[in-house]
Amino acid sequence: MLKKILSISGRPGLYRLVSYGKNMLIVENLIEGRRFPVHTRDRVMSLGDISIFTTSEDVPLSQVFENIGKKYDNKAVDAKAISTPDQLHEFIGGVLENWDEERVHNNDIKKIISWYNILIGAGITDFATKEEEEASEGDAAEEKKD
Repeated sequence: MLKKILSISGRPGLYRLVSYGKNMLIVENLIEGRRFPVHTRDRVMSLGDISIFTTSEDVPLSQVFENIGKKYDNKAVDAKAISTPDQLHEFIGGVLENWDEERVHNNDIKKIISWYNILIGAGITDFATKEEEEASEGDAAEEKKD
């Protein structure tokens, strides 16, 4: 699901990929629903390609969103209540074990909270990627065979 949700450098919010054009993407703002072209010179990042640093291996952003959704019952997080560095560290520690305190900055945690709230506001609560779902279904089928 998060593969088609985009972050565009220099623009606030998140965007849904609608279509491809020649040397551009057509995107839709998740909050306003307004569509516009994004050109190849703009830095565009799919949320499905982002992962968070931990002390062992990196964790996909979709898993972090899943953990936040479980902890907060798929409801928005009060970002104003989580503003100090200690509160931000406590928040990310509660949803992601072994997060790397040296490489995950306070602004990264704020962005995670902001993106999560935008997705919840847009009615997106299924954060698992299709590859993850297919892998878990394959694992379940393997267990049944044994």
